[in-house]
Amino acid sequence: MELTADAIDSLAGDYETTHPFATVEDEHFEMLPPTLAAGDYGWRDLEWVVQWYYRRTLGAIPNAERREREAAFAENEYEAVHAAIDDALAADGTTDKLESLTALSGVDVPVASAFVQFLSPEHFLAVGKREWCVLADRGVLSRPYPDEPGADDYAAYLECCRTVADRCSCDLRTLYRALWMLGYEQPDA
Repeated sequence: MELTADAIDSLAGDYETTHPFATVEDEHFEMLPPTLAAGDYGWRDLEWVVQWYYRRTLGAIPNAERREREAAFAENEYEAVHAAIDDALAADGTTDKLESLTALSGVDVPVASAFVQFLSPEHFLAVGKREWCVLADRGVLSRPYPDEPGADDYAAYLECCRTVADRCSCDLRTLYRALWMLGYEQPDA
């Protein structure tokens, strides 16, 4: 399926009725950006972002691996995570935002991308193998998903997504949902 405006709208609509986390995601997209910006959040809000990142693929990440990564994040001191969020909010560039967050235990670039998505959903979206492969398989992204995505990889992915979103007159969140649906239907992604 081509990434056209109509296809993206249709797929994003399918996401809302297919993905079991769609409703809770909507709630968190309303709540988290202003809550994180104000610094008025608790540990569970932060933990939710990490859990969302690993659980959104509906079992594609083995439970043992998911639990290990979530436990690594739980090793952080609350104050350190709070400082990293503040630094990410204050940072001007994408790379600086990611670096603020990847200094934390259990936060690699993909998890950091989930945090920046919830910090500023109009400017960022989460990266994962599923979404990346959808773009690569359609020739929109020219390289395969890296074993360990870095800040440069995320920047290339984000630029690609912004280009598609602009061309299709949609926001990044709508594009994310369409990419997720296409990846869900594509077993090798």
